[in-house]
Parts: sequence; C-alpha cells; structure tokens
Amino acid sequence: MEKSRQVLQDIVRNIEKVIVGKNEVIKLMVISLACDSHVLIEDVPGVGKTTLVSALAKSINGSFNRIQFTPDVMPSDITGFSMYNQKSNEFEFHKGVVMGNILLADEINRTPPKTQSSLLEAMEEKQVTVDGITHELPKPFMVLATQNPIEYLGTYPLPEAQIDRFIMKISIGYPEESEEKKILKLYEHKSPFESLQPVATCEDIINVQSKVREIYCSDDIMKYIVKLVAMTRESDDLVLGASPRGSLYVLLAAKAFALYDGRDFIIPDDVKEIFLPVLSHRLILRNEAKFNKVTPEQILNDIMKQVKVPTGDYHEKK
Repeated sequence: MEKSRQVLQDIVRNIEKVIVGKNEVIKLMVISLACDSHVLIEDVPGVGKTTLVSALAKSINGSFNRIQFTPDVMPSDITGFSMYNQKSNEFEFHKGVVMGNILLADEINRTPPKTQSSLLEAMEEKQVTVDGITHELPKPFMVLATQNPIEYLGTYPLPEAQIDRFIMKISIGYPEESEEKKILKLYEHKSPFESLQPVATCEDIINVQSKVREIYCSDDIMKYIVKLVAMTRESDDLVLGASPRGSLYVLLAAKAFALYDGRDFIIPDDVKEIFLPVLSHRLILRNEAKFNKVTPEQILNDIMKQVKVPTGDYHEKK
C-alpha cells in the first residue's frame, strides 16, 4: 500500500512542477485516475487544461491524444475505422484517438450527440467495436473532457446519463495574482514541461487501481454515504438527485483518497473531501432554484451539515 501511496504523491508533485498553485485540482485528477475513471473539466480557455492533462500523461510515461471537438467530428475519428488495402487485399484498422492512455476531449459539448456517445461508450466499455471487430483500449485509459461554463450558440449539452459517467467535475480556475507572477517567471525563458520526466509506469497505475478496491469501508461509513446521497433525492431545489452510480463513485473516490493519505480504511473526512466534485454535476436544479441563484455546491454543503457524521472505529475488524 505504501508503494501505491508513493506513486500517487509522486505524480502530484511532478505535475506541480508545471502547474502552479492548483494542488487540490491536481490531487482530484490523480485520484480519479486511481479510480480508473474519467473527469469532466468545466473551465474557460487559457487556464492550463492542456498542460495539466499533458503533464499527467508525461508523468506516467503514457501516450497522450487530444481531439478538438467541432460539429464535423465523426464517430470514426474517435473509435477508428477500417480501410481496404489493395496491396494486401485486406481491411486494415486505423486507430482513433481513444487508442491512448490519456485523452483530452476538448469542448465535448461542441460535437453532435452521435459523436459524443461514441466516446462515452468507449469510456464505459474500455473497448471499441469497428465493423464487428472488438479492439481493447490500452490500460490505463482515462478521458479528461472539457466544456466551457459559458453557454454559447452551437453547443450540444451532454445528457444527464452521459454526464453521470464522469467520476468528477473539476474546475481549474484563474490563479491568484501571486501565483500568476510565479507562472510568468516559470515560463519566461522556456517551458518547464520540456524537462518533465515520468515518475511512474502504466503498470504502476494498474497496480494502484487494484489497491484502491481493497481499501476497507466500515458499515457506518457506508450508511453515511448512502444517507448523504439519498438526501439529494429529497431536496426541494432539485428535479433530479444523484443515482446509485453516484453512491458507488463516492465510495470509490473516498477509497482512493484514503490510499493517497496512506490508510487502508476510509474515514468521514475522505467522504467530505470528494463529495462535492463527485456529485455536483449529477444534480439537476429546478427553475426556481436557478432563479434564486442556488448552486449544487450549496445544496451538497447543506446536506453535509445535516447528516450526522459517524464516530468510532473505522478499521477493519480482524
């Protein structure tokens, strides 16, 4: 377990060499990787999304692909396609962008639903089927999809069922003035990204992902998670609360957070740390709540204040 913790912390420290002042964001992204899942990044252009994702891929010695979504991107651009080779008299498979370890899917809400669903199917199944032939995706495989928080014309919002497949939604945000000065100094002469070296292998990540599943969760903590998520379904401000998939993701992310902290068991603070990023994008606000400027984050914070935190022994009983 200590080796797994070290792997995760080494990756975070490595990414911090090129991303200034965003420790929590980096940690959440690395925890999502440990969960063998995907992240939705909602942010404005120019805050470092590509650098962040590229640094993650470089830190694990993995392959990195990027696709800029536009209305004319086809499903075959994502999954790949077969083309007939006249010399060999055979169809050859040409890989799509999903055939890599880390994929940055930029502005996913700018492409039609058919193309969106081809990516989200690959995310869920960890494989693509082209002309009846199934192709396994490399391991690990992680999608970091971005969308602009400001609604523009010509966008295709992701349906709730598809948004639900991302374990977390995170936002990088603008840096503080002092941090922005550090960024200018860091990148003044040359990009530090060029000298970034891998600190883990893909095999290390696969081992970490299996360790996450082994982290112990007591019955009291499990009841705590179930109660928290159930209360999202009872809120008067919401049309739709979090599904059981949301509960599973809270449990999984809390396990990864515990592993990152060097524990083989979950404590309530693990749940609190990941509760908002795991659930905020799963909640659908009523129109009255939107009018009153209520946010999903406010609702989730209120729920955490209302639910009694379990106390006692969180260790596995031997």
